[in-house]
Amino acid sequence: MDQATPLREMVEVESKSIYKLKRGGTVEPNSGANDPRVITVSSGKGGVGKTNVVVNLAIACQRLGKRVLILDADLGLANIDIIFGLNPKYNIENIIRGEKDLSQVIVHGPEGVDIIPASSGVQELTHLTEGQKINLLNEFDTLNCLYDVLLIDTGAGVSSNVIYFNLAAEERMVVATPEPTSVTDAYALIKILFFKHGIKSFYLLLNMVKDEKEAKLVYSNFTKVVARFMGGISIEYAGFIPHDNLLRDSVARRKPVMCAYPGAPSSGSFKIVADHLLNRENNRRIDGNIKFFWKRLIAGAADVDNKRGN
Repeated sequence: MDQATPLREMVEVESKSIYKLKRGGTVEPNSGANDPRVITVSSGKGGVGKTNVVVNLAIACQRLGKRVLILDADLGLANIDIIFGLNPKYNIENIIRGEKDLSQVIVHGPEGVDIIPASSGVQELTHLTEGQKINLLNEFDTLNCLYDVLLIDTGAGVSSNVIYFNLAAEERMVVATPEPTSVTDAYALIKILFFKHGIKSFYLLLNMVKDEKEAKLVYSNFTKVVARFMGGISIEYAGFIPHDNLLRDSVARRKPVMCAYPGAPSSGSFKIVADHLLNRENNRRIDGNIKFFWKRLIAGAADVDNKRGN
């Protein structure tokens, strides 16, 4: 039994009572057959292009026929809307407070990608009232039938919020560059999730590399070190994004490179990475979807907060 198992069992029990409550009375949980992918995208340090990866990967998945939602969970920075060139009026804090419903907060981005803007309110997950929990879970229960992929842009580093989101998701991608500090910090993030929380499966995406040869060399060296000190862990090669001046230019233009320069080398790589993620053999549990993600997130935040108080 991994260390995350008790958390998952607790969520299963508690969420049954929570989901019986709706604003208009008693409503059964969403019974849609869709089973969305929930993938966090994290990095051990800032400046590795994590948010650019999320934005362009979302567009690449959308072009492959998937309905994609981005949750901007990079608290304090909230760069998703900047890269998309958007100016959202509301954010997830308005949902938590019950001021707006999900349909009023979701922003429609380029090529059909939807975004839930970030807010410092997410930092209060450990202090939500029962009413706020119910409201939040009820709102996100509707998303399973609306989207195929939920990409979560977490913050950089190993803060509590980064850990919460990674524990709640079923798939986790870590973005790193070939620079030693980036690789070391990516290792530190994975180490914490493995030893403290029993998480054993990750993707590793190499960004800002010269070519695939350099990417695979970094990946090979990284996995050798991981295998030596963390037995039983799985680090899957997700692909690479090359150095590309057009990508940098697209950021200045507040447009994703997939939209601004569809023929750019980086745009081609994003398509390859998206295709790999969507077509790989997946062994997710049947509860690896959006509504269970939010249940685990809220329960996990409360669980960690209670441990701190003891």
